[in-house]
Amino acid sequence: MSSLSYAAAAISTPPSSPICRALFPSRLHPHFSGSSNRRRLCKYGVRCSYAEASIKEDIDSAPIDVSADVRTERVVVLGGSGFVGSAICKAAVANGIEVRASILHGLMGRSGDVFYANWDEVFPGATAVVSTLGGFGSEEQMQRINGEANVVAVSAAKEYGIPKFVLISVHDYNLPSFLLSSGYFTGKRKAESEVLSKYPSSGVVLRPGFIYGKRKVDGFEIPLDLIGEPLERFLRATENFTKPLNNLPASDLLLAPPVSVDDVALAVINAIKDDDVFGVFTIEQIKEAAANVRV
Repeated sequence: MSSLSYAAAAISTPPSSPICRALFPSRLHPHFSGSSNRRRLCKYGVRCSYAEASIKEDIDSAPIDVSADVRTERVVVLGGSGFVGSAICKAAVANGIEVRASILHGLMGRSGDVFYANWDEVFPGATAVVSTLGGFGSEEQMQRINGEANVVAVSAAKEYGIPKFVLISVHDYNLPSFLLSSGYFTGKRKAESEVLSKYPSSGVVLRPGFIYGKRKVDGFEIPLDLIGEPLERFLRATENFTKPLNNLPASDLLLAPPVSVDDVALAVINAIKDDDVFGVFTIEQIKEAAANVRV
């Protein structure tokens, strides 16, 4: 265990009350490694004695060692410079989580390609990995970006001993099977299978629909929230009337409510901070998870 330097903090007391000295660490020196546990146990000494105000306190009383469960989070966000990735980074920092944003993708031949990543430079000290890798293109490109790139990242994180992996996937929109056979969806589902098989009790897959927010493309800001936010409110207000249509093929292309990028980011934070969170999250469950963090 790393050594701790302690500073005594005196607590003023009224007459005829216990006189206490609590020893708290003035500095923590956690040692991070790829296979390190996310929880650190530190000992806090507490010394107490009972004396009247006019009587000298017993400074030789034995300290009481208390094991405190100290949790330190450090997350790696793959695709951290993107629309969703940057929102996750901001939410993590706001919630006291240390962040490393990695500009990695699955495009062959470009710098930052996940297939040629030096994970020793990316993963040190990480307690969780979040992947926002994905995109559109030809069938081959979509299989590579949405599927194979994420599979490589999941495998590397598991081998490195990182205990939690969160994948941003996609809602299936109740599409017929022949449409779900496209490279975009098959790539995403391949990545999901890898997460759930490698991390059966800690892996998290989020399946949002259309994600809205202020998105920057080539220096220009696209206010997707001007469309997404009112549409989400409308669909939620009318969901009792539209439920009979939910089983129709591809109905969710019109009826699945959009999701705020902030809600997706907070759902990720919820997954990182709660060890009991794992599995596949639907649109509704993403909203609920985000609400847990806001409380």
